[in-house]
Amino acid sequence: MTEYFKLSNELNIPKVGLGTWQVKNNEEASNAVTIALKNGYRLIDTAAIYQNEEAVGLGIKASGIAREDIFVTSKVWNSDQGYDTTIQACKDSLARLQLDYLDLYLIHWPTAGKYVETWRAMETLYKEGLVKAIGVSNFHQHHLEDVLEIATIVPMVNQIELHPELSQEELVNYCKAKGIVVEAYSPLAHGKLLNHPTIEEIASNKGKSIAQIILRWIIQRDIIALPKSITESRIIENGEIFDFKLTDEEMNIMNSLNTNTRVSADPDNFDF
Repeated sequence: MTEYFKLSNELNIPKVGLGTWQVKNNEEASNAVTIALKNGYRLIDTAAIYQNEEAVGLGIKASGIAREDIFVTSKVWNSDQGYDTTIQACKDSLARLQLDYLDLYLIHWPTAGKYVETWRAMETLYKEGLVKAIGVSNFHQHHLEDVLEIATIVPMVNQIELHPELSQEELVNYCKAKGIVVEAYSPLAHGKLLNHPTIEEIASNKGKSIAQIILRWIIQRDIIALPKSITESRIIENGEIFDFKLTDEEMNIMNSLNTNTRVSADPDNFDF
């Protein structure tokens, strides 16, 4: 759990983090964060729209882990996009989290007509030190190209839906070429892949769980994995992926499972 990737500004970001999407119960969210941190996690991912930032902040405090040792991510929601509103949204997130700064702040979705102006605000937040790194989420290549036309700072991260049935190879390659680190949300496709027979065979051969095989496949592609769980045993299991490696053949088998199937909205077609 002490392995990191390096962002373009030399900031270290853990290879595995705890996702908190759909964890709206405050006690569950706070407990999950505390459990994760006490079991070696150092990356916690939340967002304003998750409505659990206050609970995440309490979980961070309860863990007893030093703030500088934790990498905290949040995101500006679509209705808050724009220059001034993004600046305020970030400050509001910091207040709810009871933090002085964020390690990473992301534009949650490429809201039409807004995300380019929002990026200008992200650069301001970065230059003012309220956030240590800035990036985007759910951006296709053409969204990134729009931002790069005006950016003085290239997005450091693109957080996207990514799992064996949505490998996103072309977008991942584009991001890597631009020095953008990719994060995978819904890495287990909302649990849909936990009975996949092909992955089950690899898991059986390795003496690992299907979830561990998927998460290992992700980090071996130099992508950050953000599994979500509120169950202590699963949180621990999801972090235990650093004591084995997939072979080239196993990686190729995993790569072959892509069907371009999404479990979340398409960034080119969303209405929220």
